[in-house]
Amino acid sequence: MTFEDDKTNSGDHSILNRPNELSTSENTTGKAVRAQILAGGYTKEKRCLEIFCVVSYSVLSCIVLFFLCKNFKLGEIQSILFAVADTWGSVSIPIIGKAFIRPFREHHVDPTAITRHDIIETNGDNCMLTLPALFSLSYRYLTLDQEAIEASYGTDCFIFSLAVFVTLTNQIHKWSHTYFGLPLWVQKLQDWRIILPRKHHRIHHVSPHETYFCITTGWLNYPLELIKFWPCLECIIEKITGAKPRSDDFKWLGKSE
Repeated sequence: MTFEDDKTNSGDHSILNRPNELSTSENTTGKAVRAQILAGGYTKEKRCLEIFCVVSYSVLSCIVLFFLCKNFKLGEIQSILFAVADTWGSVSIPIIGKAFIRPFREHHVDPTAITRHDIIETNGDNCMLTLPALFSLSYRYLTLDQEAIEASYGTDCFIFSLAVFVTLTNQIHKWSHTYFGLPLWVQKLQDWRIILPRKHHRIHHVSPHETYFCITTGWLNYPLELIKFWPCLECIIEKITGAKPRSDDFKWLGKSE
């Protein structure tokens, strides 16, 4: 019986289970037919398994992506706020300039100044940013019934964790500039990259200070650098507003644009 006869006479392609029965001549002359037999081994059961795997992958990927996006948002919100104040605006802007932009300009002129700030100066601005969210949560917990509180518990946990990490951002940033006298547990968190490592943050302070704006964990710095996120954002803002990035920063650094 030849290989082609087996294909013709066997509806279930049983030759797949008897590959040793193929003769030498058949192995060299019936390649196309053998390919068809192998293709016929793609069973309905295999198809069902693959469908299950593809659907399961899609569902699980959406679930994981959802939580990753939540965490991405956590880091990205902080980094965008930092990048905006670091890149745009001027110290001369009423109220906002002296209150919020001035510390960023000071930090580039004297990066170690932050290490001499006490706990109030280090964290005051960030605490102020989170107050609206914390006031809102507090009001809701004091006025809503238990059922309503439980219904929004997951969202509230996210908002609260966001507020906590925004509040801690500048303290973590300060630690990334502190090379002496750090508590051992802070050094370990830096070494384990749970919070911003000291060596990692040095990249941001290479003139013209145009990258690595994430200063809480630093986890998003490399991915955002890889996709050219910040240059693209700066280009869009400059085209829309006409404002050149870092113009005020260059002025305080005594550099030309």
